[in-house]
Amino acid sequence: MENFNKIWRSFFAIQLIAIAVQQLVCADLRPVILPPGYPQWLGDRIAWTWICSIALIAANAAILFEFKGRTISLVMADAFLLMLLLFHIPYHISTGGLHSIGGWGDAFKMLVLSGGAFIVAGTFERDANASAIIKFSEKLIPAGKYFFCTTMIVFGIEHFIYDKFVVTLVPGWIPWPYFWTYFAGSALIAGGVGIVINVKRRLAAFLLGLAIFSWFIVLHIPRAIADPHSGNGNEWTSVFEAFGFSGIALILSGRGSRGRKIKPGY
Repeated sequence: MENFNKIWRSFFAIQLIAIAVQQLVCADLRPVILPPGYPQWLGDRIAWTWICSIALIAANAAILFEFKGRTISLVMADAFLLMLLLFHIPYHISTGGLHSIGGWGDAFKMLVLSGGAFIVAGTFERDANASAIIKFSEKLIPAGKYFFCTTMIVFGIEHFIYDKFVVTLVPGWIPWPYFWTYFAGSALIAGGVGIVINVKRRLAAFLLGLAIFSWFIVLHIPRAIADPHSGNGNEWTSVFEAFGFSGIALILSGRGSRGRKIKPGY
């Protein structure tokens, strides 16, 4: 199973490397990383774009090549969580986001990135020589699945709240678009709930990962090819996110490092 974990966590790492490269190409931070134009005191966004992108590429290359993977994943998870708390949440509150859950998409995706990094950290062996800060961060590894599943459940609910919009995303060649809209929403909710309450967790996580990967192929790649430029390449960002999110779910469907079973609360 460790070989599968290497594959699935590579999905997560490749996602972030791709987003980092996209940031360098577009010369700006992606909204999933930092809200547009916020905070103003940050200063030169181009400079921060380069700093953040290079750091993401280096960190995730280290994960791919298993160089201090656990430590780097934990640092990245902590950084994403801080960015969510310090930037995304204040931004959405200041822009009136309390009146609608629909505008919080990037904040929930950042929650997935933090949770995913914690989950990835759990697939590596512990480092007996880890610093006190890293050992403290390890206590948050069990929270990773809750971060991930919270977003999956919220996104699933949004399929019912915003069904008239979601139905427009279903490819035209697929019949019964409303059925697939509600089916996808139900799949996200069922997968997230199954993982959280530990009922058929491995099956729920596997089916969720398979569903997200199928959307990566059938939905996101064709949309990105058809419209590569809108929103500075938002459709391509969605491609990378779907690829990475499927990997997180598939990690949860398997086992921990060195074949040990993932316990409830992993």
